[in-house]
Amino acid sequence: MAAPKGNQFWKARSSHGRKPIFKNPDDIWDAAEQYFQWAHDNPLYEARPFAFQGAVTMANVAKMRAMTIQGLCNYLDINADTWAEYRKREDFSAITTRVEQVIYAQKLEGAAADMLNANIIARELGLADKADVSTALTVNIVGNDANL
Repeated sequence: MAAPKGNQFWKARSSHGRKPIFKNPDDIWDAAEQYFQWAHDNPLYEARPFAFQGAVTMANVAKMRAMTIQGLCNYLDINADTWAEYRKREDFSAITTRVEQVIYAQKLEGAAADMLNANIIARELGLADKADVSTALTVNIVGNDANL
């Protein structure tokens, strides 16, 4: 059964839409710091073989976990669109920029120290080398030869 015409049931709502998860920039910074600590405390592990006196053993080696905006969003239980909306808000733009700078620096420094795959990080950060493969062909005609 449809609602009666001219109803104003929508006025009975206590709020319109979901309340923001972060009320102020300090809340978002605190949550980001928790993500930074979590990423540090939860490295990825690679199984590597080691040989000693003819015996080969496998061992898990901790590897740096690259921080990402997507990882942050997963940690904060928000989607990338929500993060983008916080970035647009004037009162949050400084703190979201700061968070993104920390993530950028962590990836760049990790790749520079060979703790992260430099090729993947360079592409992620938009730092891939670009080579100009176009060549210019120049023809110089000397003299006044009509048979050329």
